[in-house]
Amino acid sequence: MANATRIARRLFASLPAVGALYLALPAHAADPEKSFDVYGFAQVDYIQDFKRVDPSWEDTLRPSRIPTTEGVFGSDGQASVSAKQSRLGVQGTLPVGGRELYAKFEFDLFGVGVDAGQTTIRTRHMYGQWGQFLGGQTNSLFMDIDVFPNVVDYWGPAGMVFLRTPQIRWTPISGDTRFAIAIEKPGNDIDPGQVRNLDPNLGANLRNDEKAPDITAQLRFSGDWGHVLAGAIARRVGFDSFGTPDNRPKGHDTGWGLDLAGALNLRQKDKILIGVVYGEGIASYMNDGGVDLAPDGVVGAIEPKAVPLFGVTAYYDLYWSEKWSSSLGYSRTQVENTTLQTPDAFFKGEYASVNLLYYPGEKMLMGIEGLWGRRTDNNGATGDDYRVQVSFKYSFSSKDFLQ
Repeated sequence: MANATRIARRLFASLPAVGALYLALPAHAADPEKSFDVYGFAQVDYIQDFKRVDPSWEDTLRPSRIPTTEGVFGSDGQASVSAKQSRLGVQGTLPVGGRELYAKFEFDLFGVGVDAGQTTIRTRHMYGQWGQFLGGQTNSLFMDIDVFPNVVDYWGPAGMVFLRTPQIRWTPISGDTRFAIAIEKPGNDIDPGQVRNLDPNLGANLRNDEKAPDITAQLRFSGDWGHVLAGAIARRVGFDSFGTPDNRPKGHDTGWGLDLAGALNLRQKDKILIGVVYGEGIASYMNDGGVDLAPDGVVGAIEPKAVPLFGVTAYYDLYWSEKWSSSLGYSRTQVENTTLQTPDAFFKGEYASVNLLYYPGEKMLMGIEGLWGRRTDNNGATGDDYRVQVSFKYSFSSKDFLQ
């Protein structure tokens, strides 16, 4: 609007009579509470894998998708070229009831779930925020998105909390000190373990039993030095059966978790990023690896157990200059397997990377990244993967074209 006003002034100023009349009118500056932006980026990744992962996940490195049996997905040394990371979003603000209403809708093209391996629309953010209240899908309060390092791999560190989920949030305290609580969409990742091998009729039709939403909270302190965050979660993780009398077998356990994370600002734009998380039944909130609920005990006395999990992430974002940067670090997810999980159940996932990125212009990035991952199963079997990724990225915003 401000740009349009400047152009109109110049146009009418070239016409003396009309220009004089126009300049006599009061100026109408753009309302600072109103905004609208279409933004995103186009990105292409060339990945040269020197070993092998699940083909549906070859465009990123997830340790949980690394096979521990040689050749199960075919021969090693695969190449991939993908544009799935490309992103498009819209956001805007509008005054409503004397307060600012902010809305955002954003998606990329990286298919997951039933769309794994596909280039298709995947919703990232879809929410509105008015004053202290937020509703829609965005980052869980249990996570700290600001410890995600400056990597070009899509999925990123395995050992950090990372989930975008539908929620209703209240933020009574904001600013350098921020506190928020939310109810979030429940979702249980259930492992039947060896139960079906012991009795094929036991739990043959297992499904999630989600009787209550997840409860999350976050307390964050920030300043010129960086920030520190504590996220907490409490949840009910359960299962029942369909097509059986009284939906049995069924059961549940209590899940909980604590995420401590933060960033320390150093010289220029350098940052040390640290995150440590521990809990039970929280695997579905982790970036990669593990299950929420698994059978425990012995035959005749089987009970569902919220699986304990530990995760750690440590990265250093280093800026050599305005044009060059690097990010290097290590991350790990590790669970405490139950007595009745199968020998090939996920036990530990490790992830490490280092890159060199170049910024030829404000909206452009190109770089190369080396990645390594390892999966360890319940029985100690391991599988490794290492790869090189070369990425090119161009970012844009509708504001760039209106200035």
